[in-house]
Amino acid sequence: MSYSPSEIEKKWQAVWEEERAYEPDEGLEREKKYILSMFPFPSGRLHMGHVRNYAIGDALARYYRKQNFNVLHPIGWDAFGMPAENAAIKHGRHPKEWTYSNIDYMRQELSSLGFSFSKTREFATCDPLYTKWEQEFIIKMFQQKLLYRESTTVNWCQECHTVLANEQVEEGCCWRCDNEVQLKEMPGYYLDIIKYADELLADLDQLEDKWPSQVLTMQKNWIGKSQGLEFSFELTDASKKKLGGNFERFQVFTTRPDTIYGVTYSALAPEHPITKYLIENNLMDSQTTQRIVDISNMTEIERAKEGKEGYDLGIEVIHPLTGEHTPVWTANFVLASYGGGAVMAVPAHDERDFEFASQYNLPIKRVISGGELPYTDEGLLQNSDIFTNEQNRSAKASIIKLFEEKNLGQGTTNFKLRNWGVSRQRYWGAPIPFVHCKKCGLVPEKIENLPIALPDDVAITGEGNPLENHPTWKNCSCPQCGADAIRETDTLDTFVQSSWYQLRYATNPQKWNTEGINKEEADYWLGVDQYIGGIEHAILHLLYARFFTKVLRDLDYCSVDEPFERLLTQGMVLKNGAKMSKSKGNTVDPDQLIAEYGADTARLFVLFAAPPQKELEWNDSAVEGAFRFLKKLYDRKDKVSHSSLPSIDQSSLGSKSKEARAKVYEALKKSTDVYTKTFAFNTLIAACMEALNALDKQEDKAVWSEGLYIILHLLEPIAPHITTELSQELFQRANLKESIVMQEEVFVQDSITLAITINGKKRTQVEVSPTASKEEILVVAKEAGAKWLEGMDIIKEIVVPNKLVNLVVKPSA
Repeated sequence: MSYSPSEIEKKWQAVWEEERAYEPDEGLEREKKYILSMFPFPSGRLHMGHVRNYAIGDALARYYRKQNFNVLHPIGWDAFGMPAENAAIKHGRHPKEWTYSNIDYMRQELSSLGFSFSKTREFATCDPLYTKWEQEFIIKMFQQKLLYRESTTVNWCQECHTVLANEQVEEGCCWRCDNEVQLKEMPGYYLDIIKYADELLADLDQLEDKWPSQVLTMQKNWIGKSQGLEFSFELTDASKKKLGGNFERFQVFTTRPDTIYGVTYSALAPEHPITKYLIENNLMDSQTTQRIVDISNMTEIERAKEGKEGYDLGIEVIHPLTGEHTPVWTANFVLASYGGGAVMAVPAHDERDFEFASQYNLPIKRVISGGELPYTDEGLLQNSDIFTNEQNRSAKASIIKLFEEKNLGQGTTNFKLRNWGVSRQRYWGAPIPFVHCKKCGLVPEKIENLPIALPDDVAITGEGNPLENHPTWKNCSCPQCGADAIRETDTLDTFVQSSWYQLRYATNPQKWNTEGINKEEADYWLGVDQYIGGIEHAILHLLYARFFTKVLRDLDYCSVDEPFERLLTQGMVLKNGAKMSKSKGNTVDPDQLIAEYGADTARLFVLFAAPPQKELEWNDSAVEGAFRFLKKLYDRKDKVSHSSLPSIDQSSLGSKSKEARAKVYEALKKSTDVYTKTFAFNTLIAACMEALNALDKQEDKAVWSEGLYIILHLLEPIAPHITTELSQELFQRANLKESIVMQEEVFVQDSITLAITINGKKRTQVEVSPTASKEEILVVAKEAGAKWLEGMDIIKEIVVPNKLVNLVVKPSA
């Protein structure tokens, strides 16, 4: 019978389901491995990026099951989000119906690839039961003052009709639809991630050598911890009067207190309350006012791309140490989200400040001796009162101490990280479980009333928030006083759902109705031993999931500090040098690939074509090559004569059989590192191919039996259907259930081949005993190279063990 992938794959997928082969133990006694790939959005079809991601995770899960670990390898669906609403608008389908029908189709696709996911732990984040527990967490966070509501300037996507977190704005555009983002002031809910900023930063040390260094660096930079001085600039009397007595001073933060005596101006963000007061009260000319308003409507990234721009606000402040008056400007490089939206400017020692001062002819005062301006290195302070002639670095602490002694300011820590805005003005999301009562204010829903589920009878037109426009859903009673109230119509950012799903999987599904997270089971399974996903999630999802895990720990749902012990970021799948996309017309349909070649070929190719961390360039001929290898493997089953691992007398074998055994065991030796450390599946597959080729060059049936026994064992996590089929037929699957002992004797060589070079040029080669001494090797080498040594004097003899002999010669005198 010839190799028939479709028949074999359907057969074993049915067997595995009947055997419940991939469900973890309910008991928590065995050593565990939790292998998790980032779950997909149910867009309707798998793409090759999914196939690659899940093939990596599945190979690891299958490997650890064979090592007798209790393995949790789940899958689910990151199912809320705007694409479902967009599909509803475009195709006239309800988001719920669209989402669940897509899940049904994609579940079949995953099954056809033979992925060993737990069937019982699958869920979609749009399931009302998932929403119930998420809403409970949100209420508890509100009670612990980790969630709050306030009105702020937010990133607004007009196309998606929703707010975006800073992390979701990419180069000034929406991360989903790529349209330009606007700034807009509106109320919203925020999670106080800054309370955990220090811990989020410090715990990155636990992940060194376990996460890619690039991801750790990206998170460190995003958190952006800086230490310095916080103090106030007091406004001059004339400036206070101009501002109608509404402002006395404003606070600034600086990481360079050593340059305090070099301040020649200060700058406010266009959104700063003082700037806004001047605009609202027409205290500047209309042209200046309009330009400042335009700047305030730009995103932070857009401003960064612009040249330096600013305007004199016509007010002054008093230097806290010298008493000098300095002008106050507004500038596009000052951000409202950092340091209170105000900065002190020291153009002599800051490149940005220097560029701005030079552009607008503002004073520049050197206070650190050194090279040409702007000078940003270390040196002795000058023009700095009592601190003159001190090293600027050591003076920082002294200047902060002076501010604190005079009650002018204090040493403090600041972060670039902003609190996480989780409000979204969309229908297809988890409702935020709060009620607005005229008497009681903002009130959380009663726990026993959860989940607050979405209404099904909504009109989704793309205009406004369907929940806000629903005739009855938002009308409710206040949970506190019973009066008429209005339900919150914002829904949660979908990144909330993916921030705790790893804990939900860890809870036995038999308990899902009664608890969101079982602490004992979460502590057993977490952290995830190996997490797999794209580097595009380095900041958004991975930072939020780390934060959420720490919050849920503090709310006593688990005891773990970090959700993901090890992280593998797989590269993209490319075709013709570009990322696969429908718009480029360079996609490959996994369904079609499976129909033509089988799931095992698809899995083998994506793991063989490139190391997982690297980009994978699609190659049709390489797919054909993967299929031919599997067919060749299948065709060699007739070479097997033993139904178990044979005992072989190494000394009785011929050289080709010995070489074949060595190749087989080289692959076995490589496999442990591949599956537990490097994930270089391409090297293991290559080693198995070499072993099969070596077996082809010999005829010993016992060596063939041993070789296939081991090769099938090694490839089962990668190409499970064909290897299980052959293992069942040849060995009753014994080779998939037991560890294989390394036979070191196979690496002992009868002889080794050495190249003979004369003056560095290869002339011949010889075979010598592995135990031959240097003297014995030289004798053989000189005999073999005799004709090239005639009329020559040997002036140097070099023996490189196991490689070559080089004889350096010159003509005889």
